[in-house]
Amino acid sequence: MRRMLELTRGHPVRGLLPAVLLILAMATGSATAQNPFETVFRVNGSPITRYELQQRTLFLTLLNAGANPGQIAEQQLVNERLQRQAAERDGVTISDEQIAAAQGAFAAQGQFDRETFIAALGEQGVEEATFRDFVATGVLWRAAVSQRFLPRAEVTEDEIDRALAQVPSRGGVRVLLSEIILPAQNPESETASLARAERLSRITDELEFAAAARQFSAAPSRLMGGEINWRALDELPPEVQSALQGLAPGRATRPINLGGSIAVFRLRDREEVRAGSIEIVSADYAEYLIPGGRSPEALSRAAAIKAEVRTCDDLNGVARGQPEGVLTRRITRIAELPGDVAREIAGLDQYEVSTNLTRGGNLVFLMLCERTVRESTAVDRAQVRQLLTAQRLETFASGWLNELRLAARIEDLR
Repeated sequence: MRRMLELTRGHPVRGLLPAVLLILAMATGSATAQNPFETVFRVNGSPITRYELQQRTLFLTLLNAGANPGQIAEQQLVNERLQRQAAERDGVTISDEQIAAAQGAFAAQGQFDRETFIAALGEQGVEEATFRDFVATGVLWRAAVSQRFLPRAEVTEDEIDRALAQVPSRGGVRVLLSEIILPAQNPESETASLARAERLSRITDELEFAAAARQFSAAPSRLMGGEINWRALDELPPEVQSALQGLAPGRATRPINLGGSIAVFRLRDREEVRAGSIEIVSADYAEYLIPGGRSPEALSRAAAIKAEVRTCDDLNGVARGQPEGVLTRRITRIAELPGDVAREIAGLDQYEVSTNLTRGGNLVFLMLCERTVRESTAVDRAQVRQLLTAQRLETFASGWLNELRLAARIEDLR
């Protein structure tokens, strides 16, 4: 257990809580009365066993993938059966070397090598085959999508020009931070959080700050002692930028009101970014409101939507027939984003989701649709072409998977 906690530092495998272990122990106990190789789903005649579902659920639990990892596991396994079947029909194959490389790339996100990551999963009961299947299906599906749609995803020079602004990037600064985010959703909680934040902002010891983050922070980063990855300074909310100006590494900011939360950031490091990179100037994002705040029901609904949608456009179907205002989509300059939204968006890649915010008693399902960039004279146009092509292929892939699901015969045998 201690080794697993050390391995999970800074990785999507978030570290294990005692509650998680209790849940897994209970699941193991209940499974003794069930046949692990019993078929629980059948997708166009292809079986998914109870053991596969248990393994994927455990894997997703270790990845802290959502409030309802079992439901997400079901969705993933059904989709992956459809993806594999489609790839096989199109004659697409992949090699063991490609799968191993993809496993290594996944593990490297947390600064692990492939073997260390597999060993860490194994200590918690996840077989290598489960990790392999998870990664291999992604590789196979991308290959199938490329084979089918790449000719239609060609990007023209004019499209590259339109994607890039004409003002050169000035370079800038990026910062490595730890955070403690405290709730401030009403006057009472705001007053209490401000008082606590004042005390936390005086912490100078790294380990003490990490312990406080684990104890008090409401952000997912609490599981890693508040540590978050490098951020471009000018992508952070203006009030955070101001608080970090002149701050020495190892020191914490004053309490910052981000609207709905009170934040304290500890500066771990900063570095200059040379001119000639892409500068992010605005964000295209969608917000879907789920009643119930951070209740288990609302979080479960958010996890189900996250498993269902692949792009921001998919949210239109989720919101169909619901009142106006439930779903909004905005394109906003980074400097003008609300503080809480800017903090969340700073940590998202395209089509990634945050469910850390609430508004008016609703849970905010926040999805980043796209960032708008502008180009310096040193920008590699080939990289921009690759990015635009990938975005176009993602749209094709989402549509294809929806077609496969509509045409599929999916049987729930439980």
